[in-house]
Amino acid sequence: MCSLSTLSPNFSNAYGSKSVSSTASRFPCWQRSNETWKTQSREVIHWTYVVRCKEVLNEARQGHMNLPHVTLQNDLCEREALKEDMPLLNEYKMEECIRYIKNMLGSMDDGRITVSPYDTAWIALIRDIEGRDIPQFPSSLEWIANNQLSDGSWGDEQFFLAYDRLLNTLACVVALTYWKVHADKSEKGILFIKENISKLGDANVEQMTCGFEVVFPALLTKAKDLGIHGIPYDAPVMQEIFATKDRKMERVPKELLHKVPTCLLHNLEGLGNVDALGKLDWPKLLKLQTPKGSYITSPAASAFAVMETKDKDCLAFINYVVNKFNGGAPTVYPVDIYARLWAVDRLQRLGISRFFEPEIKNCLDYVYRFWTEKGVFSARESEFCDIDDTSMSIRLLRLHGYDIKPNALKHFKKDNMFTCYVGQGFESPSPIFNLYRASQVLFPGETILEEARDFSYNFLRERLEKNDLLDKWLISKHLPDEIKCGLEMPWYASLPRVEARFYIENYGVDDIWIGKSLYRMPEINDPVYLELAKLDYKRCQTQHQLEWRHIQQWYEDSSLEEFGISKKDLLLAYFLAAASIFEPGRSGQRLAWVKSQIMSHILTTYFSIKEASSSEQRKSSTKLENEQGRGQSRKTTIQRFITIFFGSLQEIMRDANEQIGKDISNLLFDIWRVWLEKLGEGNEEIQEVELLVSTINICGGHIASKDILSHSEYKTLSRLTNKICHQLRQLDMGNEELIAIEWRKNKTTDSIYREIEKDMQLLVQLVLQDSSNGISKDIKQTFLLAAKTFYYRAYFPTEQIGNHISKVLFEPVV
Repeated sequence: MCSLSTLSPNFSNAYGSKSVSSTASRFPCWQRSNETWKTQSREVIHWTYVVRCKEVLNEARQGHMNLPHVTLQNDLCEREALKEDMPLLNEYKMEECIRYIKNMLGSMDDGRITVSPYDTAWIALIRDIEGRDIPQFPSSLEWIANNQLSDGSWGDEQFFLAYDRLLNTLACVVALTYWKVHADKSEKGILFIKENISKLGDANVEQMTCGFEVVFPALLTKAKDLGIHGIPYDAPVMQEIFATKDRKMERVPKELLHKVPTCLLHNLEGLGNVDALGKLDWPKLLKLQTPKGSYITSPAASAFAVMETKDKDCLAFINYVVNKFNGGAPTVYPVDIYARLWAVDRLQRLGISRFFEPEIKNCLDYVYRFWTEKGVFSARESEFCDIDDTSMSIRLLRLHGYDIKPNALKHFKKDNMFTCYVGQGFESPSPIFNLYRASQVLFPGETILEEARDFSYNFLRERLEKNDLLDKWLISKHLPDEIKCGLEMPWYASLPRVEARFYIENYGVDDIWIGKSLYRMPEINDPVYLELAKLDYKRCQTQHQLEWRHIQQWYEDSSLEEFGISKKDLLLAYFLAAASIFEPGRSGQRLAWVKSQIMSHILTTYFSIKEASSSEQRKSSTKLENEQGRGQSRKTTIQRFITIFFGSLQEIMRDANEQIGKDISNLLFDIWRVWLEKLGEGNEEIQEVELLVSTINICGGHIASKDILSHSEYKTLSRLTNKICHQLRQLDMGNEELIAIEWRKNKTTDSIYREIEKDMQLLVQLVLQDSSNGISKDIKQTFLLAAKTFYYRAYFPTEQIGNHISKVLFEPVV
């Protein structure tokens, strides 16, 4: 269950520090630091700086930090930390899950999907093409006979939906009666229909199966023509269904039906003998088939076409499907695009995509190959496209660096609204939610995505407020929480581990999809996905808790409280690092993130740094002699910090060396030297993020030479990220009681909010788009990760950040 607070944070104290202007600060003491640093390459580096101590209230001891209070399970802030020899979890089980998923992703073919009794029944009705009085597909008839449920119906045994069960059962009864076989099964089916037909009157129209009001009356007519008795043809609910079909058919433009692929082709089997449409023009309709021979991937519609025309392409499609499903047929096929997109999305949101990078690349390469200017559909090479698959494609392809334009969304926009496809009766939450998710990954100037974002946000917010989230395409008990989380945690403020933790709770193993009948898709909803996600999360969480103990020991050994750093400051810094870079093998980068951020924070807040001139070095002894007792104490504090500072840098270098096997001392020294020089010039506010990003990238082995640091693209990213983070840090909402929605309002009216949004769009573009002779995507991603942590701190109130910290780092996954 996602529970995100609607309170808005106070931006001025995101790190618990108190801003002190340099002009107002007094410097009662200063200490010349003349350090000699020997690197592993035996190079000797001399570093001389003047360090002055500011007169700053140390709030670490006085409880004035505006940071969340976190109750840590196992009391990790105290003595009960995890033992380092604790076993990490069952690695074998994880490997087993990974192998299973890799095999599934590597053998997707046209996608896995459950069989539809309704579509199978239509195929069973096809007579022998040679004219004999036998079924063309006897295996389909056999499938029907073997898959009746104990109550006499056909359909999903684990979930009852009146539309689905009655449609499936009526179709199967018609098929068995047509061939005069299994009379006992037909009788049981008729009895089920008779006893349950009234339930249609109470069923939610929002979850009516696709085209029910068109295809169910056609089946009733067939049943009546076959002389099937016992079905209440004259029941009021039946009459209402026929009336609904008539009203819908009167609105259908006949010329459009025969001109372009529309959703009506998907329900072609329900359009025979419709007075409003007249006789179907098959020569024109046959031109609207997919390259594989189907009508909008529908086996039932294609089976009807075979009955009417004996078309070889339709017959080849039916043969393919029946052989693939051992006599059965799914409600749509293929689902190759749909399965690949949603599988990648689920793996990514569950936080386990890193185990399947080659497989994910193959999936997205496949989707990109079939991308068109109109978007995509659930199956390849379809002229009919929908907003759901198109939105998911835009988002995933863009996030993975493919050159993708969002202009296809214009085909789904009418006036100020977006629709799933042309002719859609009413909009449903799940496709619009995917549109909203896609709209957040926008580049500057992409008006269509801005329009999509505004429409989808307002649509979903209104549905949430009305508690009206029944979906036309998906049955999931977690969908409301998923949408609520998505709206309350915008992508710019979404950290990978926070998203994964909430999605592990909202992932629906038992989700059911709605077509003409209900269906399930193992490549999208599989318990092994969830099992691996939980195992991996527990392993990462154990690693993070061990690191947190290490960080606390560093805090105690370094007496950082003396420099104004509280344990809450420390915990927040570590949480942001671990929630962004979470993989167990990246421990060195996380520790470097925390230590460098704490050190730079102390330097910018409690000290003034200036490179020592020769005159200052000559005067140093005189100045020091004139200091009184208080100054002498501050001098000792400064010297102690200098020792801590260089010791911490040495630890960062050692950790990195162990992780990547390289000596990074020269690179690390160089970026800190440059930063300290700029700090001495008074530029600390706009350079701290660049220092953080460079430290992380160096410790991760992504930067191997100084040339990258001077690369034009790296400098552009540095300037832009520094600017964004500086603005986010300076924002001061002033009132913790303001709801988070105020951020959305302000960012469209207040210049600084608009500027941050535009800059974030540009940053996303620079990070996600490939550039010729540019820097690696790993380096660029670190800039975006850092910016998102600042956005996160600015967007969420401190209380909610505290809840996230507790949930992500310490609460066990059930």
